[in-house]
Amino acid sequence: MSRHRRYLQHIAAGFLFALTVGIIGLDWGVAFAQKAEPQADWVADIEKIFIRSEDCKQCHDRHYEEWKGAREQTPDLKTFGRVDAALLHGTSLESPVFRTVLGIWLQTDPTADERRRCLACHVPSTTVFPQHVDKIVAQVLSGKPQVEGIGCASCHLIKQVAQTADSPPSFKIEPGKMIYGPYANPEDNLVHPATQSELFRGANYCASCHFDKVKDVTQKDLAGEILQGTICQDCHMEPSTGSSTSKRGAMTRAIGRHWFRGVVGPGALIKNRNVQAEWMPRVDIEATKSAAAVEGTALVRIGSLPHSFPDGDPVLKQFFLVLTAKDAQGRVLKEETKQFGLPYDKILRGPIPDPFIKGGHTRKVPFSLAIPSGSTAASIEAVLNYALIPTPEQGLKEKYLATLATDKERENAKMIFDEYTQPRLLTYRAKSL
Repeated sequence: MSRHRRYLQHIAAGFLFALTVGIIGLDWGVAFAQKAEPQADWVADIEKIFIRSEDCKQCHDRHYEEWKGAREQTPDLKTFGRVDAALLHGTSLESPVFRTVLGIWLQTDPTADERRRCLACHVPSTTVFPQHVDKIVAQVLSGKPQVEGIGCASCHLIKQVAQTADSPPSFKIEPGKMIYGPYANPEDNLVHPATQSELFRGANYCASCHFDKVKDVTQKDLAGEILQGTICQDCHMEPSTGSSTSKRGAMTRAIGRHWFRGVVGPGALIKNRNVQAEWMPRVDIEATKSAAAVEGTALVRIGSLPHSFPDGDPVLKQFFLVLTAKDAQGRVLKEETKQFGLPYDKILRGPIPDPFIKGGHTRKVPFSLAIPSGSTAASIEAVLNYALIPTPEQGLKEKYLATLATDKERENAKMIFDEYTQPRLLTYRAKSL
């Protein structure tokens, strides 16, 4: 190769490098410009206590990336498209599903206290700064929340749980520099003091927000006999071994993943056959027929795993029990759907009712299906479905859509309603009469 040709190649390479650096610099400039929005004083006040998770990342990069969804995730987490499979805690305010549900619920004119209760779990800092609830709501609806929802500080400032007149949620945050965690001997550091809290190895820690999962949110242990000694964290914070910090020479010990998977991984199901048996609900039918009707009771059961199923949300879920009487040829003679769950205008109005069914319980649903004259019922079927959010009344839906600024926003909201109100099959039972 001639000296002249090599010279031209060096010039071309230098030009390409300069162009690449320029593009990257432009991207960084755009990103910086996007982040350069002036921060309100009240946001700074919150972040003096609830430091941003990006600051924690400097030492706890592994947990930060799991929380944020940046670190590798197992196949079952990637393949489920809906949030009933996996909704990262790091998206508690950024989720378009939360934005849409919050927006339509606000059209029912909740009181200031009801709005505070709604945000308490999605933005735990509001339990310390209730005066900023409406500002945070406005930011969520704009799609540009400046405060952090469920971040590192939100969980690691929790010192206790206690049942109060406002419970749930039942967690109590201790504003200050002390960071609480599961280790008896936290490593010394120059950033923050740390101490052990037994709460981090108790079911009542998670149940302070996911309060429909156990019978009593103040109890440390789960109520089921089959999984005695097993707590939420054993399944939903996938066990691993390593260091909680990135410090060279940091202590290696048992740690838990911080993406809080909503669906227990296949490995856990294979390892513990009891989980397979107890995880899913079952439905049985007790029925008698006459010339005029099929009457009886549908029995919906969930085993000793103290779980309502599915999803971690204790307020929005809807259940549909579809009862169908058929003749000997399989023709439908009568069908009835019984729906369980709160509509938007009843959510957080007064005490939160028990869910459709809790773990270790049996829900008895009576039914009576009138049979057309001249027909004979040969079988009865029961199908249990669920949806993650209530279907809004048409007037309420239109009222919310009218608040959105663009057609694209309205289309996105309609897609969320269509997807998350769609019933999904849980279990099925048929019985001959």
